[in-house]
Amino acid sequence: MRPFVPAAPARPPRGRRRRPAPPEGGRRFPWPRTGPAEPERTQVAAPPLAAPAAGPDGLDAAVVRRRVAEARASAADGAEPPLAPLIAEALDAPIDDPRVAALVDELDGFGPLAPWVRTPGVTDVLVDGAGAVWTDGDGGLVRRPDRLDPATARALAVRLLHRAGRRLDAAVPLADARVGGVRVHAVLPPVSGGGTLLSLRIPAAATPSLAALADGWPDGALWADALEALVRDRATVLVSGATGAGKTTLLSAALGRVPGDERIVVVEDTAEAAPDHPHVVALQCRAANAEGAGEVGLAELVRHALRMRPDRLVVGECRGAEVADVLTALNTGHQGAWGTLHANAAAEVPARLTAMASLAGWRPETVAAQARAGVDAVLHIARDGHGRHPVELAVPDPRADGFVLLPALTWRPGTEATGGRTVEGPGVPALAARLAGRSGR
Repeated sequence: MRPFVPAAPARPPRGRRRRPAPPEGGRRFPWPRTGPAEPERTQVAAPPLAAPAAGPDGLDAAVVRRRVAEARASAADGAEPPLAPLIAEALDAPIDDPRVAALVDELDGFGPLAPWVRTPGVTDVLVDGAGAVWTDGDGGLVRRPDRLDPATARALAVRLLHRAGRRLDAAVPLADARVGGVRVHAVLPPVSGGGTLLSLRIPAAATPSLAALADGWPDGALWADALEALVRDRATVLVSGATGAGKTTLLSAALGRVPGDERIVVVEDTAEAAPDHPHVVALQCRAANAEGAGEVGLAELVRHALRMRPDRLVVGECRGAEVADVLTALNTGHQGAWGTLHANAAAEVPARLTAMASLAGWRPETVAAQARAGVDAVLHIARDGHGRHPVELAVPDPRADGFVLLPALTWRPGTEATGGRTVEGPGVPALAARLAGRSGR
């Protein structure tokens, strides 16, 4: 039997309130309008938008951008038409028109930084958190009059990294890549602590030869002879130094002395080395995509490089656990390999290798054994009042138990009058004995 539930009392009927009819042609309001009547409005045409700067042909940059985008979208898959002819056609101007170059920089180049990127002698273009522009080069670090507003700096950084297939946004606020031969590194706020940070490393227009580099070094002839011997005798060399010391430039120049019938396989995090050699194969790391997949690291590339028949294996910039794979590769019969790493001095390279290899779980004695067997020399580069030049050449001590380096050549700075000199050390005969009989393949 169902329980008894009393019925709810009936609601009294509600009367429908009729709204007053609106006046003819007027609006319908939910209540009668009170107060003074609204003055009659007349429609006024909006003033025309201020047009961006345009040339004599009347086309502004936005129109050109749209036309270029339409032309690229209509191009065949994978075939991106050159930008300058598209812009010249949209502007109805010759391809050497200054506006064409300016729009190429804005749409596909380095934007407001392009003039400094193209300036001879500039090696780095930097944008700080306040938008100030700095350049580095032969004259040292110089503040330039340019200033990028926050929106421009961020948009430029995102566009450059996107062009290289890298992601840069709030989820991935740090990224670097190679764009048009220039290494681009960017940091977005709040990681940057201010505005967008941009660092552009500008390669030389042409890879200088070893002889050309040595012309600007103190005791250049002596150091050039030493490097020629290291290449000729297939020494395995680690080039150390600080950021911007010129490690990659010297590496490229030295590899240019490798015989043309040898195959060079270069593995880098971001492609920078550009040796003047007829047979160079370059491999570059790839960052993970937005889903965290697709990453290709330096260690994996080193393993694959060994299967590509290298006569010379080159590994640019060891920074972490991948040094274990590099040291392993140096002990697989591939003589004449080269690599770079950051260090304060040649004597501190063993400690750097130990620290990095410990990230891969290697014990110090394992690192020392592998480095002593696989590394023939350490060349340290510095930047001082004489420019960028070698200052130390060291070799493993054959009498030491671990990986201890003996100085072979050392640059000793002197006074302003003397200028300094390069002195030979006990490592010279040790290096000669180590490389004896290696010149042939």
